[in-house]
Amino acid sequence: MLILKALQLEPRHGLAIADRIQQMSDEVLRVEQGSLYPALYRLEAQGWIKAEEGISESNRKARFYRLTAAGRKQLDAETQHWSRITAAINQVLAQA
Repeated sequence: MLILKALQLEPRHGLAIADRIQQMSDEVLRVEQGSLYPALYRLEAQGWIKAEEGISESNRKARFYRLTAAGRKQLDAETQHWSRITAAINQVLAQA
C-alpha cells in the first residue's frame, strides 16, 4: 500500500519511491532496496503499476513506475481496509 501511495501523484523511480515513503512517514519508515524491488516487480506483475524507462534527475537512465487504473482502485480498497483495521485496533486499545 505504501508504494502505491507514493506513486499516487506522479511516476517515480525506485530510490525516489523509497525516499517519498520515508518523507511521508516523517523519517520513521525506511524501505530497503532488498524489499523495494521485489515488491515493485510483484505490483507490476499484478498490473497495479507500470514501469517505463526514463532519465532521472541525476541524468541517469532509470525505471520509472506509475500507478495504473487498477492500481488506483487497489490503493482505494487497501486504504479503506486499513482504516477499518486501525479503527478496530484503536477501539480495542481504548477498552483495555
